[in-house]
Amino acid sequence: MSKDKLVYSARGDVIEAKKPVVVNRYRGFTRANHWLTAGCMVVLILSGFAFFHPALYGLTGLFGGGQTTRWLHPIVGVVLAVSFLGLFLQMWKLNLPRREDVEWSRNIGDVLKGNEENLPELGKYNAGQKLVFWGMTVLIVTMAVTGVMIWEEYFPGLVSIPARRVAVVIHALAAVGSVLILILHVYAAFWTRGTLRAMTRGTVTGGWAFRHHRKWLRELAGREDGRKAE
Repeated sequence: MSKDKLVYSARGDVIEAKKPVVVNRYRGFTRANHWLTAGCMVVLILSGFAFFHPALYGLTGLFGGGQTTRWLHPIVGVVLAVSFLGLFLQMWKLNLPRREDVEWSRNIGDVLKGNEENLPELGKYNAGQKLVFWGMTVLIVTMAVTGVMIWEEYFPGLVSIPARRVAVVIHALAAVGSVLILILHVYAAFWTRGTLRAMTRGTVTGGWAFRHHRKWLRELAGREDGRKAE
């Protein structure tokens, strides 16, 4: 191991003692998993909108026409479900509610103003990020279940016609909800400067980690101190 690194590694989390200090936030596998999930979401949104209203049917041209789009949409839906499952298994423990999340939520005004000195020290994710994670989890599961219910090519007799009609409505509502959460997720990534770098390069600066997720940074540093003391 190189001498210029003070390292604690778990799920890709690494502190590098450089100037400036760099903290590895996501390993390559997690980033690839994230972007696969994001790509599937984009394809599903565009292809789903094509069937949502006749005025948007022209979007099927992006995928080679109506029949191809109708075949592609559920297939990509399966890929999305499997890909998101990979993210879920990696991240669910880190997204469990913690005491500081309540205080962070109560001070949401300071969050929006950027007055982070008035906020509690946070772990790897704040309450807003956790809300996005669990919201997407519920909505993707809902879309997967209802998607199977209305997938007539492979499951023609799975449910009755009235149940299928209800499933179509629920599927569409869940899709709209997921689009809104996705917009919020993307906006937050650009609004908090330095966040997007975590999912492109896999790293953040030590200053970014200290400002936004100080408790997480202290945990990494503390574990490194414990490792050196052994």
